[in-house]
Amino acid sequence: PRLFNKVADHMVALDNLISFHPQALSNTVWAFATAEEPHSNLYKKVADHVLALDDLREFRPQAFSNLLWAFAKCEKSNPKLFKKVADHIVALSNLDEFNEQDLSNIVWAFASAKVTHPMLFRKVADHIIALDHL
Repeated sequence: PRLFNKVADHMVALDNLISFHPQALSNTVWAFATAEEPHSNLYKKVADHVLALDDLREFRPQAFSNLLWAFAKCEKSNPKLFKKVADHIVALSNLDEFNEQDLSNIVWAFASAKVTHPMLFRKVADHIIALDHL
């Protein structure tokens, strides 16, 4: 716990998280969630950072998956964050870069966090239906 607290306290004390690559941010909250070390201030800092970004183009599918999974796992529901990610995914021309694990984690996170986004669910469903194989 001391290591997690030290890392979280350091990140929270930073003026911003702009120097962190999206995958590093998502891996960090994923690690906290996996270790069952919820640190509310860290999750708030990460959510505020993502919400302040002009766009989410730098995020890869796994970063979205890890990010949302971690927030849901630690019961740090943030509907604005979930909506921003979902709106970005819905706006993509296709979901070909998302693998099955990415999509299942994202949908699980929405369900677990009790956040709904019908357009996201429709886009994921349409993508899966269009696949040649499961």
